[in-house]
Amino acid sequence: MLDRIKASLPSLAPAEQRVAKLVLSDPRSFALMPVSELADRAHVSKPTVVRFCRSVGYDGLSDFKLKLAGSVSEGVPFIHRSVDVDDKTSDIMVKVIDNTVAAFLKYRNDASATAIEKAVDALVNAYKTGRRIEFFGVGNSGVVAQDAQHKFFRLGINGVAYSDGHMQVMSASLLQPGDCVVVISNSGRTRDLMDSTDIARKNGATTIVITASGSPLASAGHIHVAADHPEGFDRYSPMVSRLLHLMIIDILATCVALRIGGDKLQPLLREMKNNLRSKRYA
Repeated sequence: MLDRIKASLPSLAPAEQRVAKLVLSDPRSFALMPVSELADRAHVSKPTVVRFCRSVGYDGLSDFKLKLAGSVSEGVPFIHRSVDVDDKTSDIMVKVIDNTVAAFLKYRNDASATAIEKAVDALVNAYKTGRRIEFFGVGNSGVVAQDAQHKFFRLGINGVAYSDGHMQVMSASLLQPGDCVVVISNSGRTRDLMDSTDIARKNGATTIVITASGSPLASAGHIHVAADHPEGFDRYSPMVSRLLHLMIIDILATCVALRIGGDKLQPLLREMKNNLRSKRYA
């Protein structure tokens, strides 16, 4: 996060540069100070402090301070270390765990709450109006799509997951305005997913894409939920990317559940849990 601020310095307005330098000089104190004190110390207005936070890619001062506090307190470096053929089991354990934790922490600091909010709005609107909600993914992303269908199903939302390219194209051809499709891809370059996203969008459905920034798929959907990580998309068996996608689905499902409301969901989940008790050993 601090590296991003340093890189942004030349492109900031002079007043915003003073705020940036205040952050870099003492990030821990910056995260704790009220906006009035921050403005006084940087010799700028309070709106300038907020503008600076948005200029460097955050939703506002509260979002910036929350992620700044996390960035300076954790001890896990944002470094992806590849597993080598001569690594011991203990080395592999440390690398895999550290890579995953680092990717999650980096996502927490970089993620756009605005994009998540737009995706949640689209999903909730589709649910409330009785429209279709579908999840598309291929390969490892197909597994994530199925997980998404399962999580939303538990909330009483009838969704469908497709991992076959032909089924995705046929389903996208049937979508209509008000419907919502979530497209999940590690590389953002899968031909089948690009084709189905284009068809769904032409038919008026809202397309939410969970994929890497700068990829063709990222610009093909209505709402792009960035899923950036240091792991190459050409890996035979993606690990960090798959876990990151699963976490994003968890965030979306949790937000949708809260928007639907506990009064409606709690009795449903309680009954489901009671009915499942007979499936377990005492």
